[in-house]
Amino acid sequence: MKTMSGYKKIILLLLVAISGVNCSQKNGPTPTPPPPPTPVVNEVDFWLTNGDQSVKLQKQTTPLQFATAVNIYPTIELNDTETFQTIDGFGFTLTGGSAQVINQLGAAKKQELLQDLFGNSATSVSISYLRVSIGASDLDANTFSYNDLPTGQTDMNLAQFSLAPDMVNLIPLLKEILAINPAIKILGSPWSAPVWMKDNNNTIGGSLQPQYYGVYANYFVKYIQKMKEQGITIHAITIQNEPLHPGNNPSMFMPAAQQAIFIKSNLGPAFQAAGINTSIIIYDHNCDNPQYPISILDDAVAKQYITGSAFHLYGGDISALTTVRNAHPDKALYFTEQWTSSAGDFGGDLKWHLKNVVIGSMRNWSKVALEWNLANNASFEPHTPGGCTQCKGAITINADLTYTKNVGYYIIAHASKFVPPGSVRIGSNIAANMSSAAFKTPAGKTVVIVINNGNVSDLFNIKFNGKWITSSLNAGSAGTYIF
Repeated sequence: MKTMSGYKKIILLLLVAISGVNCSQKNGPTPTPPPPPTPVVNEVDFWLTNGDQSVKLQKQTTPLQFATAVNIYPTIELNDTETFQTIDGFGFTLTGGSAQVINQLGAAKKQELLQDLFGNSATSVSISYLRVSIGASDLDANTFSYNDLPTGQTDMNLAQFSLAPDMVNLIPLLKEILAINPAIKILGSPWSAPVWMKDNNNTIGGSLQPQYYGVYANYFVKYIQKMKEQGITIHAITIQNEPLHPGNNPSMFMPAAQQAIFIKSNLGPAFQAAGINTSIIIYDHNCDNPQYPISILDDAVAKQYITGSAFHLYGGDISALTTVRNAHPDKALYFTEQWTSSAGDFGGDLKWHLKNVVIGSMRNWSKVALEWNLANNASFEPHTPGGCTQCKGAITINADLTYTKNVGYYIIAHASKFVPPGSVRIGSNIAANMSSAAFKTPAGKTVVIVINNGNVSDLFNIKFNGKWITSSLNAGSAGTYIF
């Protein structure tokens, strides 16, 4: 018998050794697998709208966590021990024309839109404040007041006062909105007194005649009482929309001295006599003339009846609100109108309006931020003869009875969805190109609205209580952060 060669013996011994190792591994303890990675927990919700419309009010899925590591990015630092005004709400003007076109929608589509705008669900934008016109605005199909008479007639007792012109569209729609959000606040603003009270007997321009100051004060009283009978509470009124712009249709010229006399001698006492608690707000025009409301508030008799002053921004700078507040810090500020144009650009409008109307007004003490008309059709109608032909609604009601959300919707939604009434603005700084306003909600949430005013995408921090999150926004993009 042949013997195994030395080489073969070595091979055999190695195979036996390897086999023994494998058996010992199989029979021995199982190695402990490495632990799974710790999941990243999101600590800040982030809702984004890009100026190029690639993203519109979408919640982002990339987690944001607070950190303490130092970086060099611009920092928005929050201070919730520094508090400013309490917020009444964000919204639009529900013009008669807006109500008319919304009412053209089928029942299901209309309810879908109203729930989106005014509901309190996860998908709603929760508009909390509406402005309506007392009588017609220029975005009604026709001019009217609640006391129109044949030429030459007067009605000193307002016996023929009637809300009938608004009973077809505006008031029924307001009732549907109140059914969804009974707490929504409503501001009423007249574009003109009834023409028989004016010195030119015309819907365009002219002034209120002094002999009708008393009856016009009662016109406001009757309006508030009649709306209440319809189940609609008017939270506040302004005396005159754009009192220094008598060229609109309708419109009425009312200089500051006249407004002061009307309030102190007629409207204030009339409200007191009737037990009316509706707030009286003055001015309701551009930021280029802060002296108008200041001069009225300087009249101690008139001031006692006044809650605050309202502004638009077709002229001047939003800092005018702070100018008025510095003169009369005991009176409130309201931002009540700014329109987006049919010729406008989504990105440009998003950036300018969020910087000025929403963030700017809030940083200058406003209790509300309102864009102009809520809705119109694709031809930017209806409007009165001579009324605005380029005012673009937040919503377009299309010919096929669908609707489209426009830039105004997203401008307001970035605030209204996250900052409910009763929220308080807290301290925050402007960091480089990032304009911001910060709020503490009644539920204890912190909300920060940010717009990138620069021309490039930028990283930045939001710092709170010694920790911060780092985020980025494209040029012209808007973000709302909630934690």
